[in-house]
Amino acid sequence: MIDDLEYNTEREHLIIPEYGRHMQKMINHAKTRETKEEREKLAKSIIAVMGNLQPHLRDVPDFQHKLWDQLFIMANFELDVDSPYPKPSKDELEERPEPLNYPQNFPKYRFYGNNIKTMIDVANTWEEGDLKEALIYTIANHMKKCFLNWNKDTVEDAVIYNHLYELSGGKINLKNSEEDLSDATSLMRSKNKFSNNNNTKKGHHKKNTNNRQRKRY
Repeated sequence: MIDDLEYNTEREHLIIPEYGRHMQKMINHAKTRETKEEREKLAKSIIAVMGNLQPHLRDVPDFQHKLWDQLFIMANFELDVDSPYPKPSKDELEERPEPLNYPQNFPKYRFYGNNIKTMIDVANTWEEGDLKEALIYTIANHMKKCFLNWNKDTVEDAVIYNHLYELSGGKINLKNSEEDLSDATSLMRSKNKFSNNNNTKKGHHKKNTNNRQRKRY
């Protein structure tokens, strides 16, 4: 009796495991029938069972078409029956999809991030005026903050102006500007304040609220 046990490691690979092994055996049995009439009769019965196993897909468009495609796939395209729908192609199923083209951005100054370059490009499209000037200095201050997040030391405004000139393709030039950017302390103050609030909250949760006295032996 032990010699007749069937282990999963010795069984054939399930092409669509969602339907289970018994469904695969039914399809394999239909493939062995000699007459086409008998194979088609078994195929229609198998399709009915497959539909009952997935009632939540009955409202999906082309539900029957999908079942017939799955039947041929599970039969490894070796079931000779007439289908009410075009039969799928094995070559088309095994064809590898074309690779997706992911956007590749290689910024020269990675610590600024890609959004800074987008902001600079938008600023270049604005007309000259107070709004554009305010936007440019906002971008410069944000660049300085990003620089300080990457390098904790102080940075001269001239360095930020040079980077901004370079990233804008020479269209934004603040090298001769007499206006100073925000100092490092004010730029990093909001971040430190937020971090302190988080630490306070964490400490509050860790506080021991158990007022019962421990037993002493």
